[in-house]
Formats: sequence, C-alpha cells, structure tokens
Amino acid sequence: MREVIKARPDAHYIYVADDAFFPYGHHGEEQIIARVVPMIGELIASHTPDLIVIACNTISTLVMAHLREAYTVPFVGTVPAIKPACASSRTKRVSVLGTKGTVKREYTKALIRDFAQGCEVTLVGAADLASLAEAALSGVEISDREIFAEIEPCFVGGGEGDPARTDTVVLACTHYPLLMDRLVRLAPWPVDWIDPAPAIARRVADLLGPPGSEADHAGAEMIFTSKRPHTLSRAVMPFFGGRVPA
Repeated sequence: MREVIKARPDAHYIYVADDAFFPYGHHGEEQIIARVVPMIGELIASHTPDLIVIACNTISTLVMAHLREAYTVPFVGTVPAIKPACASSRTKRVSVLGTKGTVKREYTKALIRDFAQGCEVTLVGAADLASLAEAALSGVEISDREIFAEIEPCFVGGGEGDPARTDTVVLACTHYPLLMDRLVRLAPWPVDWIDPAPAIARRVADLLGPPGSEADHAGAEMIFTSKRPHTLSRAVMPFFGGRVPA
C-alpha cells in the first residue's frame, strides 16, 4: 500500500484487513475461497472501487481466478516474484519464503516450472513469520531467535564463499517486508531480498491510467473485519502517506 500510494497519490484508498480470519495460511483452501469471494463482493457493492489489490500471496495464488470470474473489477494480485528472482540470481540458487499455504500451492510450483531459468529453487513454508511480523508491528517484542528459526531454511550452501549458495530470497508474503531490517541483519550471509511491492505499484498505476484533474490527497478509509478496536490501526498509519484514514 505504501508503494501504491507513492505511485498514485491522486487516488482514494480503502484499506481492508481481514483480521477476523488471520492468518490465512492456517486455513484450508475451500475455507479461504468460501470466505474471500463473497467478502470481496460485499466490499465492491459498498465502495465501488476502480481496482482491487489482493495484498496476500495465499489468496492471490488460490482465489484470484474465482474473483475474476465473479466480478468485473480489475484485480492486481501479489504472487511470488520467482521470475525476476531467478533472472537476477548469480549463483542460480533461489529460496521462496512464504506461508505454508503459498509454498504448497500448485500455482507457485507452476511459476517455478515456467520461470526457474535453470535455478535451483527452495520452497520454505514459514509457519509463524506472518504472525511474528504483525506482532512486531503492534509493538510486541519479538526475539531474533524466533525470526531466525523461520528464515534459516532459506540459506542453502556453505556460506558466503560457496559459489553454489543461496543468493536471492523471494518474500512471498506481504507481511515479511515489515521485518526487512531484521531479516537483513539475521541472514547468515548477504542475499538479495525480493519485495514485489514496487512492481505491484507500477501495475496498479498502469491499470488506473493517467491521474484525473482533481487529486484526492487525503482520501483513505481503514476497515478491520473483526470490527473490534485494534492496536494495528495506529501502527499502519505510516503506510498511508500522510493521510488520516477514516
């Protein structure tokens, strides 16, 4: 969202956090489809958006086809950035760090088949990293040990001097960039961390077309599906580019 607002400051934004169903990676596929498709329909009816960003890899790899079949609004998904990661890897060893749901999805495996470009791709399903990222955003103290346990399987090889070591890690969950400083510091050796947010923002800007003559620099709304008071409300404010969401 931060990157999209930078790319298109003229737009009005509605941020929807389905905290009542979080984390998505812990639910079965049929449960997720049954939850998301009608919920998006209700949001479309209420807000008539010009475009919807599905800011979750788990949903994007599973539900996107159902959403596009059900609704005419353009959708932009977030899917593991395997193609650019494999294209840029020098050692030809890439890891994809995502939820257990995302890394087991056939969609993800198809991306590897189509775009690995000779790279060895390691799929790492992190059970708790999304929850740790959200807790950290809320101000909870999260230990280095907890984070490192989640990311350690990404690092394949004998260290920085090994020419066959992992040199690129795809962040295949939109929560993970919230921990970027910690990920860089805790990595056993330096790697390129691939965050797809800038590319998603460019896609959104392209689909929206040129900005209108009347820019809405202040327009934003924040919705939590649980409807309960939320410590995250204040924590996510910096992502709104100076707007004060209703």
